[in-house]
Amino acid sequence: MSNNPLTGANYLARGFGLIMRPGLRRFVLIPLLVNAIIFSLLAWLGINQFEVLIDQLLPEDSWLSFLRWLLWPLFAFTMMLIIMYSFTVLANLIAAPFNSQLAEQVELILSGSSPELATGSIMKNLIPTLKSELGKLGYFLIRAVPLLILFAIPGINIIAPFLWLLFNAWFLALEYADYPMANNNLNFKAQHARLKASRLTSLGFGGGTTLLMMIPILNFLAMPAAVAGATVYWHAQLQKDNSVT
Repeated sequence: MSNNPLTGANYLARGFGLIMRPGLRRFVLIPLLVNAIIFSLLAWLGINQFEVLIDQLLPEDSWLSFLRWLLWPLFAFTMMLIIMYSFTVLANLIAAPFNSQLAEQVELILSGSSPELATGSIMKNLIPTLKSELGKLGYFLIRAVPLLILFAIPGINIIAPFLWLLFNAWFLALEYADYPMANNNLNFKAQHARLKASRLTSLGFGGGTTLLMMIPILNFLAMPAAVAGATVYWHAQLQKDNSVT
């Protein structure tokens, strides 16, 4: 399987198609409701605070005020990404057990057998999946904080949104590929290594997920689609890469 962004985006598209199957819809309902509630609250908060942020970073009386018209779209885009990150973290903490079970069911459809650590129970998945989500949150914060600082540095803040977008794509690949790989007894270090071995494919998958999150209405389906797409990615490519452990 070629290592390119289009391959990763195709896995996401296949995942989106899978969650429309009647047998999987019941595993999508609760994550869908969680997405709708959390995203709506964060979007409302972001819109209300955006002007305040612009005035703090680029005051009208500052020497960089003439750049407001140029940087405003970049800051708006950045605010959108921050909302998506916050949304992803909160939504996945709440919906993690359901996402793990969704990945189980998708793998059963794709391979005809359940993953190694299949439990068939949301409650049995609760502690392991929440522990995994907290571990990913720590990984995110250690790397996100320095990136956020770049937004406050004049000059450098022009490229900060692009760096943030790249990191966003990588983190979303890690976030959602965790479900099928954890179900098959791979720890975070092994997951990271396998995704890194197909970095461009992983970035294409994460980038496609980022784009899906930006499309109204469809963004509510982004999380279950990404879980299903990541399971397709695991089944088609990642599980065959036995050279990386």
